[in-house]
Amino acid sequence: MQNGGEDYLCLFVEPCCDVFWLRPGDEFTVVPAASVPDPQFTLVVIKHRLVVWIYEEGDPTRVITDYTVIDSNGTALPEGYQSPAGRSPY
Repeated sequence: MQNGGEDYLCLFVEPCCDVFWLRPGDEFTVVPAASVPDPQFTLVVIKHRLVVWIYEEGDPTRVITDYTVIDSNGTALPEGYQSPAGRSPY
């Protein structure tokens, strides 16, 4: 995903509500663990927020929690990355 806007964009990865912040122009990729067969994604867009769910084989009862978020350089990002001061994701 890429933030094409002019403000921070908050990425939530569910079900753990892990949060990552994209500055304008940032591009992040959510990568499920290699052991996950046929991962499928659901993306919900809310004002200034993207919510991502990853399912094994598209089955909503098989939620994937083993994933990594990487930036456009391939660097793994920690949860809370680039959290702007005074901004809540909620």
